[in-house]
Amino acid sequence: MTSLHSTLCRLPLVVAIEIVGVDPAADFGLAEQILAVQKSSYAVEAKLIGDSRIPLLHESVDDLCAAHVYWLVAREGHEILGAAAWSEAEIDRLVVAPHAHRRGIGRGLVDVMLDSIVGQRVQVATGRDNAPARRLYESLGFVHTEDQEVLPGLWLARYELVR
Repeated sequence: MTSLHSTLCRLPLVVAIEIVGVDPAADFGLAEQILAVQKSSYAVEAKLIGDSRIPLLHESVDDLCAAHVYWLVAREGHEILGAAAWSEAEIDRLVVAPHAHRRGIGRGLVDVMLDSIVGQRVQVATGRDNAPARRLYESLGFVHTEDQEVLPGLWLARYELVR
């Protein structure tokens, strides 16, 4: 895995969003901020898919800190607008604060993640009925591989990208 460095993205609104690697387990306040964005983001997905049983919607700050993943945050000043986590070959989560949707933050986070895992097969899953997330992954070259029922009536769409 290559080391992460700070990346500045210029978005259409001419607002600088900084994307940086972080370790929430080393900073409880940061972990709480990430968790707040995560919960608000997954609450939107729960409405889109009509199901609130998304496990990461109910995660605790201790669970978030214990996850064995690499982390990025997108921030504007001190405000965290989005976060992403991944393991060697799987995007574990991608969350953007609802008030920051449609600003390219999710795409920027995925781009930085993908830059760190070039040459590997990358997998991701999202709610089957989460059309915005599916469009994002498909626009980045991910290919839908299957739908999977992970709980009765709760369906995920699985995607894969070979870089």
